[in-house]
Amino acid sequence: MKPPLSAPQTRAIFRRGMDPQYFLSGATWTMPAQDQGELPVMARYLDFAKLNGAGVIVPLADGRVLNAAFYKNISPSVWRTHLPLSLTLTAILVALAGFLTVRRIASPLRQLTQAAETLGRGEAVSPLVERGPEDIRRTTIAFNGMQERIHRFVADQTRMLAAIGHDLRTPLTTMRLRAELIEDTELQERMLDTIEEMQALTESALALARQETSAEPTRTIDLAALVESVCDDLADIGQPVRFKPGERITYRCRPDGLRRVIRNLIENAVRYAGGADVSLAAEAASVKILVEDDGPGIPIDSIEDVFAPFFRLEGSRSRETGGSGLGLSIARAIARQHGGDIILSPRAPGLRAMVVLPG
Repeated sequence: MKPPLSAPQTRAIFRRGMDPQYFLSGATWTMPAQDQGELPVMARYLDFAKLNGAGVIVPLADGRVLNAAFYKNISPSVWRTHLPLSLTLTAILVALAGFLTVRRIASPLRQLTQAAETLGRGEAVSPLVERGPEDIRRTTIAFNGMQERIHRFVADQTRMLAAIGHDLRTPLTTMRLRAELIEDTELQERMLDTIEEMQALTESALALARQETSAEPTRTIDLAALVESVCDDLADIGQPVRFKPGERITYRCRPDGLRRVIRNLIENAVRYAGGADVSLAAEAASVKILVEDDGPGIPIDSIEDVFAPFFRLEGSRSRETGGSGLGLSIARAIARQHGGDIILSPRAPGLRAMVVLPG
């Protein structure tokens, strides 16, 4: 009869740097459960290396013994595995794909934004290339169509007003010739004054229409120098205009149109208040041209009305005291062509006219 199987003696060879106590820590022998009938009763289980290793001893029928053991070195730190490298490579690939996708979307959007800003300043914009995702292509198509319709509408309006102005010149000339044949001097003078007023209104309306479709090219100028030159020109002819020097401001605009805006506001201040103070203010998102006076000002409820064509606060309708009533309308039209506006606000006393241009 063979002696009973006792716990085997283990002998291991450790590589340099390994701690033998790590493998002996938690080493226990156990027997299989009774319901595991496929293993002999004398079989033994071995757990070692803090459960990172396992082994089994099974007696065989021919008297030999099967010994099997397995150990896997599980790193205690995630940084010593392949996971950080895998995550890094995945993040780089995802970021690259996202960058290419965003660039494909952002490029046509940037083009559309620049075109809209240019069109808002009244500059001509070439039709945009229809590219990018479907939604952006549809937006680009809509923008090109809108721009074409706007140009066509303004051109049709200008041609219509030009035709009206041309047709009115003939009857006005005929009326002038007939008025000169009137023997009553007083009646003749009144009729000629009326005809001259009609002629001036017609020319002003045509000037407004021409200004709205002005083809003056835009260019970069020194805005402070432009404003100062307008003030100097008016001061040279005896107008009480005072310019407050400031910093140099480089700005892209249509200089002749902007010069007309500034001149109109200054002349209004001189006419109704006896003088004007002009200055510039540069802010982060805008540039402001200020024309201030100490005159009677404008009633609050009439501040927007003065921009309406042919509207005049002065009720005599005399061109010597009130003009044609189109000066501010034309000035605002020019300012809005630059993407800006003219804002009137009361002072104590006087009025402040502010030309606000996009930065």
